[in-house]
Amino acid sequence: MMSNQRHPLPPFTLESAIEKVRLAEDGWNSRDPGNVARAYTADSYWRNRSEFVQGREAIEAFLRRKWIRELDYRLIKELWAFRDNRLAVRYAYEWHDDSGNWFRSYGNENWEFDSEGLMRNRFACINDLPIHASDRLFHWPLGRRPDDHPGLADLGL
Repeated sequence: MMSNQRHPLPPFTLESAIEKVRLAEDGWNSRDPGNVARAYTADSYWRNRSEFVQGREAIEAFLRRKWIRELDYRLIKELWAFRDNRLAVRYAYEWHDDSGNWFRSYGNENWEFDSEGLMRNRFACINDLPIHASDRLFHWPLGRRPDDHPGLADLGL
């Protein structure tokens, strides 16, 4: 029998909360909608900007649309606070549109997990800031952020 658990599991410690955030960052940086969607409960509920999304299939469809529009996407997440089965996260990501216009998007998320470590609720607030390509700070090859790349606090974000 295959386990549906996504470690680390709640209740979170400081170390396990930091690990959970990094694993989420790694997943999103893969830009693989199916893999990312499997980190959420089958009936997971999201508020993302002004869009409300429920269920894995809807999450996967949302992510497919997102990464068609947000090209060369690179994300850094950072733990802000935690308690029991909840994490507060801040993040920034850089991307460009199909016209070559670059943006840095800043956001905060509140996450709630079930006992299996799957995210049950995600509430995101995000702001987009147009930037010049020369102002980009996230320069690693597409995919996982290298361990030696600075985080948000180190970058002054």
